[in-house]
Amino acid sequence: MLFSWFVLLATASSAWAAKSAGQIPIRNGVIGGVSNTTTKVKVDVVQPFATTPGALRVTQNSGICETTPGVFQASGYGDLTSTKSIFFWYFASRDGSSTAPLSLWFNGGPGSSSMIGLLQENGPCRITNNSESVTLNPFSWNNNANVLYIDQPVGVGFSHGTESVGTSLEAAADVWSFLQIFLKNELFSNLAANDLAIWTESYGGHYGPTFAAYFLSQNSAIAAGSVSGITLNLKTLGVGDGLTDPISQYPGYITYAGSNPYHPLVSASVISKANTSWNQASTGCKARITACNNGGSNSVCSAAQSFCNNNILSPLVGNFDVYYVLSGSNDPYPPDISSYLASIEKKVGAEVTWQETNDDVYDNFAATGDWMRSSLPDLELVINSGVRVLIYDGDADYILNFNGVEAMVASLNTDFSAQFNKQVFAPYTVNGLLAGQFKTAGTFSYVRIYGAGHEVPAYKNGTLAVGQAAFQFFAQTMANQSLFST
Repeated sequence: MLFSWFVLLATASSAWAAKSAGQIPIRNGVIGGVSNTTTKVKVDVVQPFATTPGALRVTQNSGICETTPGVFQASGYGDLTSTKSIFFWYFASRDGSSTAPLSLWFNGGPGSSSMIGLLQENGPCRITNNSESVTLNPFSWNNNANVLYIDQPVGVGFSHGTESVGTSLEAAADVWSFLQIFLKNELFSNLAANDLAIWTESYGGHYGPTFAAYFLSQNSAIAAGSVSGITLNLKTLGVGDGLTDPISQYPGYITYAGSNPYHPLVSASVISKANTSWNQASTGCKARITACNNGGSNSVCSAAQSFCNNNILSPLVGNFDVYYVLSGSNDPYPPDISSYLASIEKKVGAEVTWQETNDDVYDNFAATGDWMRSSLPDLELVINSGVRVLIYDGDADYILNFNGVEAMVASLNTDFSAQFNKQVFAPYTVNGLLAGQFKTAGTFSYVRIYGAGHEVPAYKNGTLAVGQAAFQFFAQTMANQSLFST
């Protein structure tokens, strides 16, 4: 999941705290804001754990979450070093696991746990509304793929250790190292030859393109003999409700606040003020994002995040939930997962208390200004490399709304962009029921799902079941198919 943001007025801070739901920390009274520290945070944690640097520590078949007979699962840690341990939870495919692709899942934040996606969205089980138990998910993404949920960077979720990562590229390097450890383990080495996919959401608009581009560059280095490692057979990238290119996406807040499929979020005067904040010469949000991406320093990019989130993103949501505008600011859905994870942590081999979002990791990213640095060049590289790419979103999500995402998609300069931009949207149906609208060109597709909030697989659509529409676009993409209606 992974975004949330800010309060323009201090008097609104309590309401905004409810909206944040633990996803993005509040800084200086602003959700998604920047702390007063001007240097990158680095927290060294004394490790009381018996780590195995360069290897996995695995708990097999815990019986938690996936209860389908005969389906293998494993969880535990990949120890990058003696003081950096990444937590994973792996579920084999319910069908043909030996040849099924391996799909990685990352939630965003930055600093938020991928257990969110597992338990609230697309995992083998789904949290119940009382947050105390789970039910089997018939539309789990491990129906036809081996799925690996990864808590990253170090310090996020159940992961623990030195919290030094503060950019998407640094995160990519650690994830690549983790996968090298994972795929050399005897339990999982057979997966190295299988197709590999990256699926992510929210800040995953940064993570997904950056990770994919880094994997491809490492593959080239391995082929050239300059790096030693396992080649990652990357075939697919999926990004949901993602922040990829702030310069094209931030105007979407202004558009969505005034005109979306449901209701205006704020008054015309609030929209006018946000427009002024966007357009101010040299000091406005647009100018600040531009300066950041024209070689701006960490402080320039961090200041852009602070200004834009104070003056554009925060005031425009009004009294609605940032992740689902059909609800008020204190929407309890999707249900909290912290108490359930606390009840099962030892059974899955977790060594620390789970936290949805690590504030220190978030501060690392805020200090470097990574938020405002565009990942569009990496996304274009990945698309042009032949990796199949799907961008998706829900039309009831404000925090990464479809106006901004579609503007980002329209700004792409790829082998398929001219063909894509000439097309009109087609209805996207699931079993004959309208679920959204889509376009596709070459190996690139985009779909907007009606009625879905920020975590698209967590929502129903009409008479379709929770997660049914999302599973269709996942299954089609993983089968190396362009999207099509059924």
